[in-house]
Amino acid sequence: MTVLHTDKAPAAIGPYSQGYQVNGFVFTSGQIPVNPADGTVPEGIAAQAEQSCKNVGAILETAGLSYENVIKTTCFLADMGDFGAFNGVYEKFFVSKPARSCVAVKELPKGVLCEVEAIAAV
Repeated sequence: MTVLHTDKAPAAIGPYSQGYQVNGFVFTSGQIPVNPADGTVPEGIAAQAEQSCKNVGAILETAGLSYENVIKTTCFLADMGDFGAFNGVYEKFFVSKPARSCVAVKELPKGVLCEVEAIAAV
């Protein structure tokens, strides 16, 4: 097993890793829309979805992968009313259309509007 870490994605805010590579797969932790350069969170669902997707991409990159390697994502929204706007951004990154679950949750860390995690094949 290989622990994945990059400064191009936010550091873990708890007892977990950004991701793991094991047995031909990469598993990312859920990525909230924190800008790793300055710790800020952008306003609005579109900007937050974009930052979350970029954070996932940065972790994939550490394993030499891209969004095309992703086979499954799980997406969390604070408000299912944001689904359409979230999808509009998500589809720009995950063009290979991996399997996906998207659920609304009561609350996300730091009060953000979305979180994205991925499983990719090496």
